[in-house]
Amino acid sequence: MKNANWDSYQLFLQVARLGGLTGASTASGLSPATVGRRMLDLEQEIGRGLFSRSQTGYRLTPDGQALLDHLHEMEAAARKVEAWRQSGEGGATVRIAAGTWVAWLLTENFAAIRMPGDAFAISLTIGEARASLAYRESDIGIRAFEPEETNLAARLLGDVAYAVYTRRNAAETDDRWIAVAEEEAISAYLRWPHANAAAGIVATVNRPRSLPDLVRAGAGKTVLPCFVGDLHPELQRQGGDLPELRHRQWIVMNAEDRHRPEIRTVADRMTKLIRSYADLFAGKRPRRG
Repeated sequence: MKNANWDSYQLFLQVARLGGLTGASTASGLSPATVGRRMLDLEQEIGRGLFSRSQTGYRLTPDGQALLDHLHEMEAAARKVEAWRQSGEGGATVRIAAGTWVAWLLTENFAAIRMPGDAFAISLTIGEARASLAYRESDIGIRAFEPEETNLAARLLGDVAYAVYTRRNAAETDDRWIAVAEEEAISAYLRWPHANAAAGIVATVNRPRSLPDLVRAGAGKTVLPCFVGDLHPELQRQGGDLPELRHRQWIVMNAEDRHRPEIRTVADRMTKLIRSYADLFAGKRPRRG
């Protein structure tokens, strides 16, 4: 067996994590055809089939999953060495993984997360998928459930509520719905319109960030976290919050890395910021001027 180079393994990781050639192509800058050819070459070099290929994407075979587990361990070790190296140079980067709307809150209040004079940088990864920290893919994550992994530490931040929002002063009889496309609807609140109002969906988008804009434009109504919808001056709730969507929220860190000064500092600041919005997250409406 030939020794596959690290570039091929990194490309494999992208295909495995993103579910196919398209996502890996976007992440790597290579064409889908090139990514596909590289994966075939890797399988030949290793002498094992790594993927089951279909029109819906690439699924890992048992050998592919075993390779992914091994590479996770290699990545974790490499990141630990890099964090050690950066700490000696005073140039560490704190990697945060957050969903669309918590990331929006962090960017709106970025001055409270990284302050002038801080010796570290911030890297923010935005997505609806569960924040993965077990192999140090990120340093800090926000999750909608308490982690089960024994090597993770968590802080409870409070409740998160959701409601249906329409444009302010819109007719209550308007039954048009806006939703994230079903294949992109990972979170429970994004799936809610498909499960409860599929016949009324008139437009879909591939990212939640566009939902308030379409509602504000009068295209229909949608489900949003209350801390987003209640703060928007051009939106209003239709009815009460949706109790079946309410959940608690945690900030999550690797149990060992949480003691690194830069990670502890950012986690403390994020905790303070999010808890200061506790009433909004829980669905208690703010007073409007």
